[in-house]
Amino acid sequence: MWAMIATWRMALEGITAGGEMLENNASAGDALEKAIQDIEDFPYYKSVGYGGLPNEEMEVELDAAYMDGDTMDVGAVAAIKDFANPISIAKRLSKESVNCLLVAEGAEKFAHKEGFERKNMLSDRAKIHYRNRVKEQQQELRPYIGHDTVGVVSLDKAGKIVVGTSTSGLFMKKKGRVGDSPIIGSGFYADSEVGGASATGLGEDLMKGCISYEIVRLMKEGHHPQEACEIAVNKLDAELKQRRGKAGDLSVVALNNKGEYGVATNIEGFSFAIARENEEPAVYLVKNIDGKCVHELASQEWLDNYMKTRTAPLKEN
Repeated sequence: MWAMIATWRMALEGITAGGEMLENNASAGDALEKAIQDIEDFPYYKSVGYGGLPNEEMEVELDAAYMDGDTMDVGAVAAIKDFANPISIAKRLSKESVNCLLVAEGAEKFAHKEGFERKNMLSDRAKIHYRNRVKEQQQELRPYIGHDTVGVVSLDKAGKIVVGTSTSGLFMKKKGRVGDSPIIGSGFYADSEVGGASATGLGEDLMKGCISYEIVRLMKEGHHPQEACEIAVNKLDAELKQRRGKAGDLSVVALNNKGEYGVATNIEGFSFAIARENEEPAVYLVKNIDGKCVHELASQEWLDNYMKTRTAPLKEN
């Protein structure tokens, strides 16, 4: 049984390509790398890779991570600039026994020495978004305004689980800001004996619950992935509200080593993409109704509108 699940509609084409590889006996890691590379390379997705929205200094700083659920090897980069596919750099770093999480200049020097492709990741569309935001001024920074981390969990026919993430982080973030995406246990976690999970949302809040590790821990205790996701999201959401009156956006996806999946969120408008053996890849929309998350197959109209919105011409305000 192979399967692949990812945060957001933007992952559909990537996991479709990755799923074809898994069907042909590719490893979970290679299929995941391909899936995320496709998303990183698509210029109309403004939260991942090329076209990702910049920090407050109009620089695109990217975060990415990779975890092998067999060996528990981890690789990650944070605040890296001017390299095309941070997921591939993170995957390469997972082969290192030490120095496997590198940031900024250190990550860039490693990538250069290893021969990864240099690329100016600031697109013309991203520049327009930036200039428009500067004119708006003083708008509160919130995720999902051009910030949708891609997180992918991949299961191959051999039973191996791999998890990867990639993001440009919060739009207009402070230079050097790092969210949950490259942080093990928060943005991602994988254990082939159990399953894997990945998160998207407000990294500063997701990290407070080590939410991806918590989901895998709950699955290890016997919870179905859907139960594990709902418990983790609802618990963290409630605790944050109790402690300080509010909770940031929290959304998660998970997959166990049987190919069963779970998804949960505390917001409206979250979507995920899923591909599994003997099933057509699909996109679902998620609603949290009194703590239970309902998944609804996205209509063709919704899918068409999604791409129309993402690729619409931009103009400066």
